[in-house]
Amino acid sequence: MIDMMEINVSWAGKMAFEAVEGDKKVVMDAMPEKGGEGKGLSPKKLLLSSLAGCTSMDVIAILRKMRVTPDYFNVKVEATSNEEHPIYFTHIKLIYQFKGEKLSKEKLEKAVSLSQERYCGISYMLGKASDISYEVVLL
Repeated sequence: MIDMMEINVSWAGKMAFEAVEGDKKVVMDAMPEKGGEGKGLSPKKLLLSSLAGCTSMDVIAILRKMRVTPDYFNVKVEATSNEEHPIYFTHIKLIYQFKGEKLSKEKLEKAVSLSQERYCGISYMLGKASDISYEVVLL
């Protein structure tokens, strides 16, 4: 079965846009130096946020199956772009940060690896255009 998705993106003035799906809304905007007001994330930063969100959901779901619960979990995303149009991410690095007692780094790395190599569709799609690397850090 094909999962059909539909999003509407409407202009909200200047360089702001609202992405709407049902009763949920996300605001995108450019920074003032690019004609916007900085009231939301730029589309590229939203894309990086989507990547981090997708893989984070995978990692937590996998860790739950392993009966592992971190006290803290964060994904920091660093990305570099080329300089000429079309400007796109050439490298994306995800830094998975965990805190908690008795956490097994081996299990954390396994959960992240499964997300990156098997489950995260956004990582799969972005990996077609960008080099993606990751690091697991136990704080």
